[in-house]
Amino acid sequence: MLNGIGNVAYLGASTLFILSLRGLGNPLTARRGNLYGMIGMLIAVAATLVIAPGVSLAIVVVCAATGAALGALLAQRVEMTQMPQLVAILHSFVGLAAVVTAVNSYLAPAAGQEGVQQTIHECEIYLGALIGMVTFAGSIVAFLKLQGTIGGKPLVLPARHLLNLLVVALCAVLGYRFLTAPTVESGLFALLTMIVLAAALGVHLVMAIGGADMPVVVSMLNSYSGWAAAATGFMLDNDLLITTGALVGSSGAILSYIMCRAMNRGFLSVILGGFGASSGAAAAQVEGEVVSATVDEVGAMLRDASDVIIVPGYGMAVAQAQSTISEITRKLSAMGVRVRFGIHPVAGRLPGHMNVLLAEAKVPYDIVLEMDEINDDFAHADVVLVIGANDIVNPGALEDPASPIAGMPVLEVWKARTVVVSKRSMASGYAGVDNPLFYKENTRMLFGDAKASVDALLQALAV
Repeated sequence: MLNGIGNVAYLGASTLFILSLRGLGNPLTARRGNLYGMIGMLIAVAATLVIAPGVSLAIVVVCAATGAALGALLAQRVEMTQMPQLVAILHSFVGLAAVVTAVNSYLAPAAGQEGVQQTIHECEIYLGALIGMVTFAGSIVAFLKLQGTIGGKPLVLPARHLLNLLVVALCAVLGYRFLTAPTVESGLFALLTMIVLAAALGVHLVMAIGGADMPVVVSMLNSYSGWAAAATGFMLDNDLLITTGALVGSSGAILSYIMCRAMNRGFLSVILGGFGASSGAAAAQVEGEVVSATVDEVGAMLRDASDVIIVPGYGMAVAQAQSTISEITRKLSAMGVRVRFGIHPVAGRLPGHMNVLLAEAKVPYDIVLEMDEINDDFAHADVVLVIGANDIVNPGALEDPASPIAGMPVLEVWKARTVVVSKRSMASGYAGVDNPLFYKENTRMLFGDAKASVDALLQALAV
């Protein structure tokens, strides 16, 4: 009876998870998608507690309350600019949970497993621990890179691909030793040794990936965490965990692939790393003169314009300038100026980062356009206002074959009549690449903190 109720509840939860993913694919339905996911998870947890044998509800309730309290605290304190770090660290929890579950499942196996069934279960344990530890270690490194604790430049060791292959080969050998171990102690030694090697592999894989690829890394680790959860589901014989893990793993992999296509990069080239490291060819020397502009001058340009496109970047997120940008948009629209936003797929450090910020600031969804939708319109724009963006508007990606970001599709803002770049300084972007846009004749630099600059610009428009 209870198992039947549990199966129905799991089916309902799985359906809600699928609807959640569908809803998150569009800003208009994202809030509803989140709600579906929350309800589905609540049903899944409640059903598991009801049908699981020998569960101590007191312990579960205490742990759940502690986790809920910590989650609520994080939700209150974490700024939108810190969401990439939060997502990365949450991925690490999933990986660590898979590792702990795998070790526990090996030390306390379920009764009645022998022969082929035991071998299959031990394969599930080994793969769960392997994927989980790579996810855990890689996510920790991603968190530290996004936090700025360690540098964003890729760590390119000599023969790094050979080192990775060697670690994978050793893990395979240890896997055979684990499956054929005559005693629990020898099997545990092989499992723990593999976990150490998997941690080293996870660290090395993400350390070799440069800052420009961090949005892809976040979605890739999301995929890893999903597969780790699916492996845990096989270990625990939990159909819902398998389904949920597969949904997360496949959706994360698809998102990573889409983002790689948006950057004209191969998925394997991102995973193997090295992007942003110095190459043999020298990038073209940037020539020209930097021309700065005052807030009043930029305000006059915007008032005289009929078509304005705003391109937000991570600098806008750091400065928390999205609300003022929304006010500027409403002010210009009231003046009869056509205002739109151009969003690069990897703007910010998290997939959809800019979309979420603009939605939070109540910018209408219909004027927020993706790169493919708006790139042809830059040539007809009077003013393009770039707020804290760098690499995603770098013409060197298309004009300089020796540039480290050569071939990456970018927002072609330089085709507009005038480009205004709001930026603190002439420092390079997260990819560490100089930007020729700043030196073009039709570019004006508005130096200063993005929030202070756009606040002053809003006041200038009010005059």
